[in-house]
Amino acid sequence: MKRNDLEWRFRCAKPIPKSGKTLIMGIVNLTPDSFYDGGRAANPHEAMKQALAMLAAGADIIDFGAESSRPGASAVQETEEIHRLGNIVALLRAETDAPISIDTYQVGTASHALKQGADMVNDITALRGGWNGTEGESGPMAELAARENAHVILMHMPSPPASMQETPRYVDAMVEITGFLAQRATAAERAGISKENIWLDPGFGFGKTFSHNREILLRLGEFTSLGYPLAVGLSRKRLIADALGLPPDERLEASLALAVMAAWSGADIVRVHDVKATVRAVSMLDAIRFGQVAK
Repeated sequence: MKRNDLEWRFRCAKPIPKSGKTLIMGIVNLTPDSFYDGGRAANPHEAMKQALAMLAAGADIIDFGAESSRPGASAVQETEEIHRLGNIVALLRAETDAPISIDTYQVGTASHALKQGADMVNDITALRGGWNGTEGESGPMAELAARENAHVILMHMPSPPASMQETPRYVDAMVEITGFLAQRATAAERAGISKENIWLDPGFGFGKTFSHNREILLRLGEFTSLGYPLAVGLSRKRLIADALGLPPDERLEASLALAVMAAWSGADIVRVHDVKATVRAVSMLDAIRFGQVAK
């Protein structure tokens, strides 16, 4: 499927550009322990300010998360995740028709956000409801997404955050990740989710070494053969520390380089912390690729 063939529309009023633009997803974490921005938006008021600032800076989508998935993180109870989110989705929906995503694998949390006006479920378990489900099955999350006509991001992540980086091993990482994503997309469609509502994410940094991440990025375009748009998250991640030895708060320039490389290689959405800088970097790439110029 070519970029120009995609028809992307969320359930909200604002259509998503279908060509000539890499979409920027701004990350807003209502968590105390995320690896980079934990505690910066610890309440709905601060989260709202951050989300509106990201939209003003050019974000196309806002992605709210209330449970950290950093390496070593412990699981959060669904009730706590919902408590952290509060009414932030409803507050933002009252201010904008921009697409809103909820980063969760817990069906109660997703339902809470969708009722408030969210458009997408960004599920690190790829609709399995955890890491014990089989690749050919989908449970309540898929049923919810199908019923609500929500978009979904299906991510590859072989094990929970607490253990995912202990011993990442693959016989052939690209073959295994591609096969997993293909199976999860098929399962999502069987559950009633429209193909047009499915996005794939190879899961940079989730159960992968620097070598795995490098191979995936260099071969990112191969995932487009599956026929679904790609969403990727490389912002300020550990692979930058592996390569350059930098702490999270010094990884901006490297994150921009990775975002541009991902967009060039086939990513349709780049999920980032630094919206303004990424918009400028990726817009320059798009200007060269598609001939877009400032009005």
